[in-house]
Amino acid sequence: MEKAGIIIGEDGRGRCFWHGGLEDYRRYHDEEWGRPVTDDFRLFEKICLEGFQSGLSWLTILRKRENFRAAFAGFDFEKVARFGEEDIARLLADAGIIRHRGKIVSTINNAARAIELRDEFGSLAKFFWGFEPGPHERPELMDLETLRANPTTPVSVRLSKTLKKRGWTFVGPTTVYAFMQAMGLVNDHLDGCFCRREVEEIRLKFRRP
Repeated sequence: MEKAGIIIGEDGRGRCFWHGGLEDYRRYHDEEWGRPVTDDFRLFEKICLEGFQSGLSWLTILRKRENFRAAFAGFDFEKVARFGEEDIARLLADAGIIRHRGKIVSTINNAARAIELRDEFGSLAKFFWGFEPGPHERPELMDLETLRANPTTPVSVRLSKTLKKRGWTFVGPTTVYAFMQAMGLVNDHLDGCFCRREVEEIRLKFRRP
């Protein structure tokens, strides 16, 4: 790892250290992580997959993501909410995903809660983007020390508490903050990473739901 958590790639561009030089992880870093998302199915997918990640690495989940999508009907929460015991048994037998009954049941429960949010707010996107931190709630410098010192934030704690009160499960503040980072509610690419400026430019033009 080079200074301040930035790795210089073969293309000469600096990137956040955490992709570790792995091609699929680097592609996720470059093309997805931190870029604003408003699609309800993608938002639901991500918060569920963050729950599945608990106790594991995101790379493990990323490499099984297509299997998860196939198993959970593309994370169409209208469909997932109708899953029953036969579906749970099917999922527990699916070696392509993480076969954890509690997390599977949580995803089905959260699908029903997602429908409730969608019906109340018009979209999941409108609900989640209502928790985007203001400039005064963000660090002035996003370096390695800042990133590591803040696995949660006051906003992620508020969002976690709100979701739990609404019946969501596997949505602790650390899980929720990882979701916020990935879905672009915050830009946590490190200073010196080429994506940081790209994401900031996207965010300036981005129309919030």
